[in-house]
Amino acid sequence: MEKIIEEKLTEESKLAIRSMLKDRPELMAGQIAAELAVTELEVVSQLPQGQFALLSLSEKDSLLEELPTWGPMTTIISVSGSIFEFKGAFPKGKYAHGYYNLITKGDGLHGHLKLDDISAIALLSRPFRGQESHAINFFGAKGEVVFKIYLGRDKKRVLIPEQVSRFKQLKEQSKA
Repeated sequence: MEKIIEEKLTEESKLAIRSMLKDRPELMAGQIAAELAVTELEVVSQLPQGQFALLSLSEKDSLLEELPTWGPMTTIISVSGSIFEFKGAFPKGKYAHGYYNLITKGDGLHGHLKLDDISAIALLSRPFRGQESHAINFFGAKGEVVFKIYLGRDKKRVLIPEQVSRFKQLKEQSKA
């Protein structure tokens, strides 16, 4: 997948993205993508070393099986400029009728994920508003974010150490 990302970007686009990432770190990847008329996946692929890794799509199912054991996180879905957030454990799921169906009893995140359309899973470690931040981003066929899951924080807004450790293990696994 990295090769596909690289082939689509011109050197000029790469330089423009890297410049904006450096000079305007407060901008979200989606804002940079809109300003430069590139995809959000192309933007995050230009993050400095250590801030971006791709997880093999073959790991998608094991990741989704594992995520419910991580504890509370924040799942974000952006649609047409609106942002929807859910704070809580990512639900278990199962495949049926062409979707990965999220199984939640009572309150919680519900939905049906069209995982066949996921083209990349990016592991991002990027400061957000001056704080350490880690997210798992699921991208669609056009390089757009379908949804992203940010690691959880405690009541003092400190990242949950066990989640950080598991996330870093995923990043190491992606390099293998």
